Amino acid sequence: MPVISYREALNQAMREEMERDPDVFIMGEEVGYYNGAYKVTQGLLQRFSERRVVDTPIAEMGFAGIGVGAAMVGLRPIIEFMTFNFSLVAIDQIINNAAKIFQMSGGQFHVPIVFRGPSGPAVQVGSQHSQALESFYAHVPGLKVVMPSTAYDAKGLLKTAIRDDNPVVFMEGETLYGMTGEVPDHEYSLPLGVGDVKRAGEHVTLVAWSRMVHVCLEAARALADDGIEAEVVDPRTLRPLDHELIARSVNKTGRCVIVEVGWPVAGFGAEIAYQVQRRCLDHLDAPIERVTSDDVPMPYAKNLEDEVQTQVKDVVAAVRRALYLD
Repeated sequence: MPVISYREALNQAMREEMERDPDVFIMGEEVGYYNGAYKVTQGLLQRFSERRVVDTPIAEMGFAGIGVGAAMVGLRPIIEFMTFNFSLVAIDQIINNAAKIFQMSGGQFHVPIVFRGPSGPAVQVGSQHSQALESFYAHVPGLKVVMPSTAYDAKGLLKTAIRDDNPVVFMEGETLYGMTGEVPDHEYSLPLGVGDVKRAGEHVTLVAWSRMVHVCLEAARALADDGIEAEVVDPRTLRPLDHELIARSVNKTGRCVIVEVGWPVAGFGAEIAYQVQRRCLDHLDAPIERVTSDDVPMPYAKNLEDEVQTQVKDVVAAVRRALYLD
């Protein structure tokens, strides 16, 4: 099976869907001649022309709105934000138009649109470019929220998102683009709302998404040296959320640690914690633990940035608390 990068997997998904369906097009800042800020759209302008790979001004509200209108009349736009921090400029179009038009029109208008781009902190890009905003969008009925952690998941889920008749917020880990993995060279897609067990274990369940999956896998390897086998569950999509998969794992292990890159207050991990206690209370042998970034804007200095963000040591410490080892 070919080994390609997360970036290349996304590119393949868009290329294949654009070849399959002439109604699919891409719009965003630097997606064409610059090949995308993170080179995810590399080569697509040359393959599909300016008609279907559209460079835009720095005007997120404007081109997001154009995308919503295009979706309403039958096209399938892929709207790329240079970073999801910039989606805040377009949040009115995403939440008040894309998410609500189907319901407000009594089902007369579908909005088959994908809003995609890098999400979460990178390295020393400052507080305005380091935010994890998935809880904002997962809060909104009418939107689907996807956060793949691997190249395989990224390709399969993006193809499904493009084919979906509803608006999908597709958030890519900003530090995952260069990560490689096996991706089939045959046609495949992955359903939304179906999670995946990235590592089997029996003592504790770690629930994480996007880059935090890899932090949890590293923590699980460290814990294994002490005889603790952690199961790592990746929901892959936050809305819809695979409640059944998470509950099966927690009912098996009896302990749950939820790990996210975002802030603690109203973070998506709090919703998962509620759902776990609701479904698994009789099987829990310890309180649910949450691991988040510190409740502060992201510092610029590298040592402070590392201190604020979730690290392997933080996950290991939370697992030890859940196991009453500390």
